[in-house]
Parts: sequence; structure tokens; C-alpha cells
Amino acid sequence: MTLQAPAPSSTQPQRTSIAIDIGGTFTDVVTFDSQSGQIWNSKVSSTPSDQSIGFDDGVAKGLGVSGKSAADISQLLHGTTVATNLILEGKGAQCALLTTAGFRHVLEIARHDIPRKSNLYSWSRAARPVPPEQIFEVAGRITPDGSELEALDEAAVRTAAQRLKSRGIVAVAICFLHAYANADHERRAREIFLSEHPDALLSISSDILPVFREYERTLVTILNSYVMPSVSTYVGRLESRMQERRIHAPLLLMKSSGGVTGTREIKIAPVQTALSGPAAGVVGAAFVGEASGFRDLITIDIGGTSADICLIKDGAPNTTTSTRIGEWPISLPMIDIHTIGAGGGSIASVSSLGGLTVGPRSAGAVPGPVCYMRGGTEPTVTDAHLVLGHLPPYLLQGSLGLNREKAEEAIRTRVAEPLGLGVEEAARGILAVVDNNMVGAIRVVSVERGHDPRDFVLLPFGGAGPLHSSALASLLGIERILVPPAPGVLSALGLMVSDLRSDYARTCLQRPPHYRHEEMESIFLELEAAAQEWFLREGLPEHSRTMQRTASLRYQGQGFELTVPWRGTADERTTAECLQRFHALHRQLYTFAQEDAPVEIVTLGVTAVGTLSRPTLPRLPVKTSVKDAIVGTQPVFFQEGLRDCNVYDRNLLGASAQLVGPAIIIQLDATTLVGPDQRVRIDEVGSMIIDMHA
Repeated sequence: MTLQAPAPSSTQPQRTSIAIDIGGTFTDVVTFDSQSGQIWNSKVSSTPSDQSIGFDDGVAKGLGVSGKSAADISQLLHGTTVATNLILEGKGAQCALLTTAGFRHVLEIARHDIPRKSNLYSWSRAARPVPPEQIFEVAGRITPDGSELEALDEAAVRTAAQRLKSRGIVAVAICFLHAYANADHERRAREIFLSEHPDALLSISSDILPVFREYERTLVTILNSYVMPSVSTYVGRLESRMQERRIHAPLLLMKSSGGVTGTREIKIAPVQTALSGPAAGVVGAAFVGEASGFRDLITIDIGGTSADICLIKDGAPNTTTSTRIGEWPISLPMIDIHTIGAGGGSIASVSSLGGLTVGPRSAGAVPGPVCYMRGGTEPTVTDAHLVLGHLPPYLLQGSLGLNREKAEEAIRTRVAEPLGLGVEEAARGILAVVDNNMVGAIRVVSVERGHDPRDFVLLPFGGAGPLHSSALASLLGIERILVPPAPGVLSALGLMVSDLRSDYARTCLQRPPHYRHEEMESIFLELEAAAQEWFLREGLPEHSRTMQRTASLRYQGQGFELTVPWRGTADERTTAECLQRFHALHRQLYTFAQEDAPVEIVTLGVTAVGTLSRPTLPRLPVKTSVKDAIVGTQPVFFQEGLRDCNVYDRNLLGASAQLVGPAIIIQLDATTLVGPDQRVRIDEVGSMIIDMHA
């Protein structure tokens, strides 16, 4: 496929970029030559034992398919799941915490919400990331307004450092009360600690999350230290492999907020990569949607194990600071992605009470679905699709054969016979369960955020996304589906079109009616100065820099805030405009606004974005005939009954081509199922638009 290159820039070399997104089974690689405008999509096997090997293999693959050399590379972009896996699997470093005297039990107290998903009948608290014996209290106190009430006990810091050094603990978090208002105690503690324990990897809360709420700020700072040794080692390996290949281009890593940044920032704050891979997919979806003329999208990335859902409004993904990774809250700016355990490898089983469940347990890549013939014995969602004829007898352009007989036998013995159903009926039941699970997740990011899903276009991607899109759209009342040109490598494309991004915030509680505008403007300017320093470190030219001010507000007495844009200097007029945006957002989310109630301004923020040169999708040649794209026929079970379907090769469909379902459309990285009477057309950039009612 060929992309149109942007106009040459005097500030950036116009050479080759390689984007690498590592998944559980495959590593996706997108290579872009900005001079010719050509892009190559490819895949290599992932290497879970050491993901840097898969990264290196991806670089080699990208260079091989493009015919480029290491000297041609202008930048490498990467999405990683290292931090995510460490947090989810509980395999991070042994950590210690220095906290203010009297706050030793902040992790134990936590929040009083009851995790009903873990246990419906009792309170099952998540394990603490730091045991009590590794929490050290340090005297000293900063007040909420930033003044020093009690001097820092420097001797206690030295003692803690000496004890942790003797125990061999290097991952340490420092989180003192009200450090967001004044970071002097934390910075001095870091200086003292490193003088006693030079090998320590330290995180201080005023660098990681300088906002209020002690539990969340402490936890995020600890998790940053928890993943820091492994992420730093991993990034070091990537840099070493780049040096071995004589690649001197910058390495940019995807952050959970939807932007990329350099390795220096990631080594300091690796927790920012906690949702790196899914964020890249959402960025790619927004890019493809914009190119096809759609700015309001619901995206769903369905892989082998999970489904990641996000809502995009007016071309911008929803963001949040209230995300959980596993059982732990991560109060950092992130794209608002909701994940459930539902994918092609989700296992279907019948409980002892006779109920059918699908997922979250997954067959994974090994052994995988039964039809892969790799030793799997439990039926999966992929096996159900194959039994119903939704898949051809092979995947990956014939390189992976599928065994329908084994899939039928597994569904018959494990699901159909225990439930007293036929095989096809049981397979439809498996898909109905998993589809409804996904619909529930889609409602979380749409209905629960004040949006009607019928006002959006559904954009499925990932290897299994287009297989489920018609059923999901039907259940949600969505009238249109947009399938990207290469849905299986969209996350890697998202890396290619991402901008540099860094977020800065500080709590500054302002109570009505006397907002301290001079103080707020001073904080905004300090945050913008920090952003400018980051721009300089990343080597961004002046013309590519933008900054957006934000503010988090709440009605007086509320326990949560909503974040809205702040446009202009901090004065009475802009404050009033910000309050109106807050009321409007509150009304959208909760159906009411208390415009006469006092509003508190809690946290101020600045988002810094550095615009990078990016490709544009090409215009396909017009080819209205679809006969040449038919590569076979096969019977398919639909709700309406058994129908014969044409199988189309998507690569042979040109712009303006149209067809009416039922149909199966195949390509290297995904299979699309088109239902009866649904109309398909290919637009000028190669996206496939499915109208639910022809």
C-alpha cells in the first residue's frame, strides 16, 4: 500500500519510520518511506521471554520488506506491554515507601469501595504493593497551601536509605503529605537518599502525580517504582539492539494518554506506558476515521484474549484520570479504554448449574483454539465462528490451516451435549454470550458517559474485530460500520501517526466566590515552563508546539471532579466560561447541572503536544466491478438460516466497489463477516463502509 507523504519539512529528515507494536502472539510492524509515500505492513512472532528480541526482529523485518538500511531510519516508534504485564501479573520489583509520619497505613486504608467483581459476598481487598515492614515514616509536614509546618527529619531519611541498601531494595517511592503544593521536602529527601544509596531507583510523587488524594498519589508513585527496574532494563535493551544495528534515530514510546515521548521520560515515569498498546490502536482508529470523513466513532479492538473499547467524539478520544489496571487505580491522564476478557481465544464452558459462560479464561496463543491443531481441547469463540462458516478454512493467506471437524467435536462434547443443543445452535449461543458481553462494555464508554451509541459509527479492528462488528452494531442499533484498510495492524499505524505528548498538573484548590486568579495564572505559567523544557529536550521546533490548559472542577461538597478546557489567561471572564463548560459536561454525564451551586476549582493542568510529520492515506484507483475479487463460496449459518456466501479478497476491491451481503471478505490480518442485506462500499482511502440496511 502507498501512502501520500506530507510536504517536505526543513526541520525533519524525510526518510524512513518504523512502528512496532508487540502483542501476545504477533508483533505488528509498519514501515513508512516518507519520500516515496509507500508503507509496508508485516508481522513477526512475539518473544514473550524477552520482548526486545521481537522488537529487533520487527526492525529487521521492516528493513527487509522495504529494502532500506539502518542509515535510512529517521525514527522508531514502539508500543509496549511490559509495564502492563508487570502490574497485572504482580511481577514488579520489591518496593519500599517513605511517607509522612502518621501515614504509614495509607495503603491499607485505601478506599472503602467494595470490589464486587472479585467476590459478590465479601470484601476482598487487593494485595498491597508494599508490605508494612518496608514503609518508613519520616517526620516533617507541608500544609495544603505549601508552607512548611515542620522541618524534614533528614536523619530518618538517612536511616531508611541505609536499611534499604542493606536489604538490597533499590525500587523506592517517596510520597509526602501535600507535596503537590510544595515539593521541597521530597526533593531534599531524594538528594539525601541517593547520597546513602546511590543505586536506588527513586520515584517522588511531585514528579509522577502532583495532585491531591493521598492514596491514589501514593499508589501511582509506588507502581512507578514497581515497574521502573524492568522497564528501564527493557528500554536499555532496545537501545543496545539499536546500537548493534547502527541505528542512531530517536526511539519514541507510546504513552497511555495517546502520545509518544522519548526514552528519557519513560525511564523516569514508566507507569505512563501502562496502556501503551491499546492507546496506539485508538489513535490509529481516529486517524482512519478522519480520513474517511467520520469523527464520532466507537472503537473495539478484539484480539485473542481481550476486547478494548473506546469512544471518539469530534475526532478526539475520551480521556480519563480514573482508570484501573487490575485492581489498582491509576490516576494519570489516559485514553478512556474499557477492557474485558473477550476475544477469539475465549473459552466456552458449561457450569455445574447448567449455564454457558464464555471467557475471560482464554486459550491464548498456545495451545490456542481447537481448530488451530496446536493441542487445544476446549472450544473457543474462534471455533464457533469456524463451525458456523464465518471463517474460511485458513487464516493468514493460507499459512494457518483450520480444522473444522475438531472444532465441531469440541463444541459438541463440551457445550452442545451438556445443554441438549445441536452443534450449530451451541456455536450461535457461544457467539451470543460473547457479543452481549462486548455490548455491555460498549455501554460503559457510551451510555454511562452520556452518549447514545446510535449516534456513532462502529470501528472494529484487531484480528477478530470485523468478525463481530455486524452482530454488535445490530444489538446496539448502530447503522454504520467502518472497517480500516488493515485492521490487524492498526495499533502499529497508530504509532506512526501519533504526536509527542506530555501532561502536567497541580492541585490548587480554589473555593468560590473569591477565586485567586493571580495564583492560578502563576501555576499555569509554571506548568507551561515545564512543558517548554520538555519541548527543548525532545528537540521540537517552535512551529510544531502547542499547549492546552485544563481545569478540574466540582460542585462544593462533591467527592469527584470533571476536567474541562481552560481557554485563555486566568481572569474573571475565562473562569466564568470554564464554569459554564463544567455545568454543560455535568449535564451531559448526569442529566442535570446545579448552575446556582458554588463550584470549586481543584486541579490545573497543561497538555503539551508536539506535532510530528505524519503520512496521509492514499486514494485507491476506482474499480467498481467486484467479480474479480470473488475467490470462492461457502455456506454460512446466520440467524435467518443457512446461506451461500461469496468470499471476496479485499485486496482486489477498488474504490467505489459495492456489494450486498451476505459475504465474507478476507485479507492477511482479519476476516470481515457481512450479514444478509447489508451493503458494503469501499471508499477512496480503502476503508470498508458497511451500512446495516441496504
